[in-house]
Amino acid sequence: MKALSISCLLTSILMGAIGQVWIKKGLNSITDLNFANGIIHSYLKIFFSSYVMLGLTLYASGVFFWLYGLSKVPLSFAFPFVSLSYVLVFFLSWFYLGEHISMLRWTGLCTICLGVFIVSMT
Repeated sequence: MKALSISCLLTSILMGAIGQVWIKKGLNSITDLNFANGIIHSYLKIFFSSYVMLGLTLYASGVFFWLYGLSKVPLSFAFPFVSLSYVLVFFLSWFYLGEHISMLRWTGLCTICLGVFIVSMT
């Protein structure tokens, strides 16, 4: 049962990370986004971007996996796994969005991974 719970938590985290990257890709594709022209107009442009809509849907759908997993394990065990979203977004942003990753960010990423590993061993 614990393996299924962890799988659900990890699925939720993966869905959230991919959703965030799709949202960012959608925002990057809106070339004339200017909040000075009106906040409602700007948010309508954002929400009608196909990547943003897909990203939000995926992100929100991940909540159902999170709720199942969280119902089976303690929050103090489950929540540190959210840190893995940093790792996933890090690599997806680098690979899919072409973002530059500095050495300091690589160091931070390794620190996060070590912390998640330590917490998962308890």
